[in-house]
Amino acid sequence: MGPANETAVSEFILEGFPELNQRLQLLLSLILLLMYLTTVTGNAIIIFLVRVDHHLQTPMFFFISNLAFLEIWFTSSTSIKLFAILSSDQKTISLSSCFAQSYFYFALGGTEFGLLVVMSFDRCVAICHPLHYAATMQPQLCLGLVVAAWVIGFTLLSYHPLFLSQLSFCGSNRIPHFLCDNSPLFQLSCSDTSLLWKIDTAFISCIVLGSLALNLAFYTCILFCILQLPAASGRKKKAFTTCSSHLITLSIVYGSCIALYTYASLKTNRIVALLNTVLYPFLNPFIYSFRNKAVILALNKSIARTRAKLFP
Repeated sequence: MGPANETAVSEFILEGFPELNQRLQLLLSLILLLMYLTTVTGNAIIIFLVRVDHHLQTPMFFFISNLAFLEIWFTSSTSIKLFAILSSDQKTISLSSCFAQSYFYFALGGTEFGLLVVMSFDRCVAICHPLHYAATMQPQLCLGLVVAAWVIGFTLLSYHPLFLSQLSFCGSNRIPHFLCDNSPLFQLSCSDTSLLWKIDTAFISCIVLGSLALNLAFYTCILFCILQLPAASGRKKKAFTTCSSHLITLSIVYGSCIALYTYASLKTNRIVALLNTVLYPFLNPFIYSFRNKAVILALNKSIARTRAKLFP
């Protein structure tokens, strides 16, 4: 790796989607803006309802509210700059901002994998050991699991901005993407990035495959427990219902992540990255919460209280 003072490039140009004409880019920008506002509002509502309604102050909704908080920051880390790229000529980004975006993108993604493992563990205890659930999932344990997910996610990727800051960029400064992803940054660098490629691949594989293995292990236990329940059991139907939302999320997150690092096509990668950073956070409130009767009831009660205060 070359020293930082050899860097000739002072900023990058994020090309976004250059194959789209200006009208289509403006249309896409408007659609993404509406999705972003819905994402922030929907996830903020979930956080608010979990805090104010005691019926939702359970381990499951505590984890869901943490996931909602993460999704707001995850989509914001890329969406705000994406709007500027599509709706104006503000395609430039400084090296420090680019490295910061790359770090938060991967650190928040790593934290999300950790939270999904925690939620799988919660469902496993709830379904396989229902009589011990309250004693096991104590508030201290729930808080500790969430803190561990955040700390591990941000700590494991802490090498990322440090290594990037040591790279030299002395050629083209055009990134054929809408975010500062690893691959284009490594390809633009004049430095030897072979070590960074290996470290990055090892860490990301560890996080993705390790969390996937834990999720599969927990859901294998859940499946065996469900199969042992009587066919007409109400618990069996409830177990399938509560797990379906989490399984949909796991499919989207891991499917998009694997596709992102499997396909070599840049166009395909950009589309998958767009789905991962915009569409999934947009769907999250509907997948987890707004299909839940307890959440709908809490939302209706909150609206009724607000209406009563405004119009006594």
